[in-house]
Amino acid sequence: MFHSDFGSGIKLTMGQAAKQKRQNGGRRAWPDMFIAEPQTKFYGPERKVINHNGMFLELKKEGVRVTKKDGTYVSNTHILEQAHVLHELRDRGYIAEFAVGFEEARKWIDWYLGGKE
Repeated sequence: MFHSDFGSGIKLTMGQAAKQKRQNGGRRAWPDMFIAEPQTKFYGPERKVINHNGMFLELKKEGVRVTKKDGTYVSNTHILEQAHVLHELRDRGYIAEFAVGFEEARKWIDWYLGGKE
């Protein structure tokens, strides 16, 4: 997986834009936020140790539905693409989650960086 924001927001010809997209791995669903701080976390009653390489958050505004009541993702192509990228990042040792609204994002960040929540 590879991502670069180089050239974000600049005017490109159609050919240049296509080349940049290919070089960027076509990652239009790349998460909004990355915290480049490795962390060791302890999980469960047995306190299983897991080292994480960093944390990615896909930020959504308050009220956006990412999952249905049964826990599956909503039938939205972009949400599904983002969920797939988050899954790939988790497989590579990152915490990678959706955060809907400011409070949820704050809770994820506080938890990851060792805050009270």
